[in-house]
Amino acid sequence: MNINEIAKLAGVSRATVSRYFNDGYVSEEKRRQIRRVIEETGYKPSAQAQMLRTKKTRQIGVIIPKINSESISRMVAGISAALKEAGFLLLLADTENREKEELDYLKLFSENQVDGIILIGTILTTEHRRALKGLTVPAVILGQRLEGYSCVYQDDYRAALEAARCLLSGAKRPGCIGVTQRDLAVGKARRRGFLEAVRRAGLEWDEGAYSESGFGAEDGYRAAERLFSRKPDLDAVFCATDTIALGALSWIQESGRRVPEDVAVVGVGDTVSGRIMRPALTSVHLYYKTSGQEAARLLLELMEGSDSAREVKMGFRLEVRRSTRSEG
Repeated sequence: MNINEIAKLAGVSRATVSRYFNDGYVSEEKRRQIRRVIEETGYKPSAQAQMLRTKKTRQIGVIIPKINSESISRMVAGISAALKEAGFLLLLADTENREKEELDYLKLFSENQVDGIILIGTILTTEHRRALKGLTVPAVILGQRLEGYSCVYQDDYRAALEAARCLLSGAKRPGCIGVTQRDLAVGKARRRGFLEAVRRAGLEWDEGAYSESGFGAEDGYRAAERLFSRKPDLDAVFCATDTIALGALSWIQESGRRVPEDVAVVGVGDTVSGRIMRPALTSVHLYYKTSGQEAARLLLELMEGSDSAREVKMGFRLEVRRSTRSEG
């Protein structure tokens, strides 16, 4: 079935059918005739033909740092739900935390006619700014704040401050397992929130009580081992993410220390793993799925012609469980 056959069955010209599909003027009588044939035959215009007419693909490129992450999957679920409701398809690109691949995908998506891009960012470099500036389609940053761009990000500083405040109840010798400070959200802002809580609690801080980790549970396990080899008398450990905390808590328990009696532990992210580990992990719930929905809505606004960058900072909720001594 093609447009010529539709015209013949409807008793109208090919040009009339073309105007119908392109929202041009068609009399109500002929519109009813064409609609009847379409309903009877189940005809649908090809996506390629629609793209050629409208210059739109109805596709959105989403660049993620890694696929095996609960926080990322929750963000993508939110993005997907909002885009599906608006009639768009999602094209997913997993960079496995490789900065160069992020830049490559930004260029690839821009050149291959997606209608917009959502970048779930970790480390945003000068090269990222240059690539974003050169895009031919609208873009939204999710997970990091970038001045001059529409972005949705977590309140990482205050979330870490609140988690650390709970952690430090009854503690005297705190430690911290963080991630690279090049990550301004998970690395820098969360470490800053932890240190502010230490200051407010009137506790002394020793840089030797800090250990930098990767993002995996095994990374957290090794970071805890390094941390306690330097500072064996720590009685509280702040972890930048729940996944890191999972590894750290495992090492702490294997070392013969009790949680929270000997060492209290907190994370950030409120993951399923954190809720089912024993003891259950005190953490901060971040609204990752909602942030994905917000990022998709911001992008849709830009695609509809909005020329103003908007920022959305998400809220959080402390979830006090058995890995800390505090009742909240």
